[in-house]
Amino acid sequence: MAKKKKRGSSFIIFLLVCVIMFFGARIAYDATMEFLYPKKYSEYVEKYAAEYGISETLLYSVIRTESGFDPDSVSVADAIGLTQITEDTFDWLIMKSGEDYTFDDLFTPEISIKYGAYFLSLLQEEFAITETVVAAYHAGRGNVLSWLENPEYSDDGMHLKNIPISDTAHYVNKVMSAMDNYYKIYAEE
Repeated sequence: MAKKKKRGSSFIIFLLVCVIMFFGARIAYDATMEFLYPKKYSEYVEKYAAEYGISETLLYSVIRTESGFDPDSVSVADAIGLTQITEDTFDWLIMKSGEDYTFDDLFTPEISIKYGAYFLSLLQEEFAITETVVAAYHAGRGNVLSWLENPEYSDDGMHLKNIPISDTAHYVNKVMSAMDNYYKIYAEE
């Protein structure tokens, strides 16, 4: 009888260890995912996503993909700041907004996030479909407009079934994947 009790106790201990390991692994996984997909600069992301009527998740995903949340980031195309806006695009946005900032002001997180959100909102008004908005953010409105008119790249003039620039296709996939991960990680919020 003592051996049966001992085996039963061993089994219960084994189950407890398995449960602890499972939850420990889950906690470690969640912490890793939150580290990889942070919500840095949340006060600005929340403020400007709401102000411009765009998804916070889209804005976080663009920032993560563009700069990895590095406010001093500069791309090979000389796009700068968290949201990696080029000088030509920034000049256009400033003209539309009527505000008075310099290109270097995009190194300031709040200004970069504000204008990234503003730009995304303008693209969202024009294109509506998130993947198309993201493609236009990366490749430019003109390129995307021409792709949407070409039956090789779009069947309906709204959705891109095919993106002819591999860097842009890769970028869209990265942003959309980041969005999926942000939704999964922060679903309870």
